[in-house]
Amino acid sequence: MSLFITCPVEDVERSTTFYAALGWTLDPAMSDHQVSCFAIAPGQYVMLGSREMYASVGGSEDLVGGPGTPSKVTVSFDLDSREAVDTLVERAAAAGGRVGDTDDYPFMYQRQFDDPDGYHYSPFWMKPDAAPTA
Repeated sequence: MSLFITCPVEDVERSTTFYAALGWTLDPAMSDHQVSCFAIAPGQYVMLGSREMYASVGGSEDLVGGPGTPSKVTVSFDLDSREAVDTLVERAAAAGGRVGDTDDYPFMYQRQFDDPDGYHYSPFWMKPDAAPTA
């Protein structure tokens, strides 16, 4: 199964620049002037579509929020190391993202960032030597 997370954005070009700065891979075959598709892992994609394109699909006009609308979903994913989490969040900050909290639990290291349109990401690293939780 493939997973596509589709997000309406204010400016496709700005969003494309932001996500490329994260080090994610643009799929040109699935992108055009109204949508950019980034592969974030095998079979997993983030689609960044103009608000107009997003609203035209499936009668979703009422679902299109804006940068001032709090994110209604958090996209969480694991990375290979604490350093990889830090590197991704540093890239997001350098590209204009808003950096949120850092959580360092006994079993997991997690950080937060929002993209320029307010979408919330929470990359984490599971500590391999952590004691199991009940």
